[in-house]
Amino acid sequence: MPIQIRRMQPGNDLDFAEIAPEVFDEPIHPERLEAYLRGPGHLMLLAFDGGLVVGQCAAVVHYHPDKPTELYIDEVGTAATHRRQGIASRLVEAMFAWGRELGCREAWLGTELDNLEANGLYLKVGGKGEKMVYYEFQL
Repeated sequence: MPIQIRRMQPGNDLDFAEIAPEVFDEPIHPERLEAYLRGPGHLMLLAFDGGLVVGQCAAVVHYHPDKPTELYIDEVGTAATHRRQGIASRLVEAMFAWGRELGCREAWLGTELDNLEANGLYLKVGGKGEKMVYYEFQL
């Protein structure tokens, strides 16, 4: 059975029943999942191999008063057993298409310079790398 990419919506909780290792950074918490899927502008795609989740892409639509609407790709994850099969590329390209449907005119994301797999993926789907500084704050 070919890998299927599906858009998640509120109420799709059962689609998260079987998740391969390394697709997400941590276990899924039902209340966090519900809040995410119900949040305005929160988008999530899952890649399925049968009933098993083997990939995910999460993004947020950002609306601005002074510039075009943009899509921020927050995470892309693929199970180690399913890497190098084009799943992450398909997820990112499907997320770009969803963003365009919602009026996004550009997309952006960030990754570490030493994350060679991620950098290769983002170059493959047409990204242009920029040097930047990342700051993190505890709230």
